[in-house]
Amino acid sequence: MYSESVLIESRSLRSGMGHKVEVLDKVKALALSADGIHATTRDVAEYFEVGDQAVYNLLSRHREELESNGLRVLRGAELREYLKLKLSVTSETAESYPQRRPHLAVYTRRTVLNVAMLLRDSDVARRVRAYLLDVEERGRTTAAAGEPERVAELDRRVTDVESSVTRIGSVLQELGPVIGRMSVRLERMDRRMEEMDRRLVNTERVVCAMSQRMARCGPGCERCGE
Repeated sequence: MYSESVLIESRSLRSGMGHKVEVLDKVKALALSADGIHATTRDVAEYFEVGDQAVYNLLSRHREELESNGLRVLRGAELREYLKLKLSVTSETAESYPQRRPHLAVYTRRTVLNVAMLLRDSDVARRVRAYLLDVEERGRTTAAAGEPERVAELDRRVTDVESSVTRIGSVLQELGPVIGRMSVRLERMDRRMEEMDRRLVNTERVVCAMSQRMARCGPGCERCGE
């Protein structure tokens, strides 16, 4: 079983577990923004029960990895649209519109799980990691337990194939004499066809000779008695 320290240190291991986002809700409900997809830095900090700065520091150290797992930085029109949607859902007034900012980092559930696998000083993050490693271990154990069944199933399929081959061989043996007799009959038919071809050739020759002879004998030919 993998240890928590290995998960924190190994990016490849984190990458292999990055799709198991359902683990987050098993530990604690994650509040997402109005679009139902993203969370802000404040949302992430509240989920892990740490200060905003702890999340900012993690973002600074692992920005490239977090971006590969869905982290985005909204700017310009995209940021204005996001904030507008957030205000419309929370029914806040125009006076409560957040102070202007040049950009805003937003996290997907996969990004939040990535944070959980990196954030050291958070009890919630530790619980997520423990749950994640437990799920991984149970999956590995189940796969190992199912291996004999897969081998047995493969063995049954091979046996079926062998039985089918045996049955096909028996059928071919029974068909052998029949195929032999059919071959003899086909050979006889071929010889008869060849004989008929020779007769037709001879007939054509006779007809051709008669045609030439008649062509030479015109009207009043003495040889023809006319």
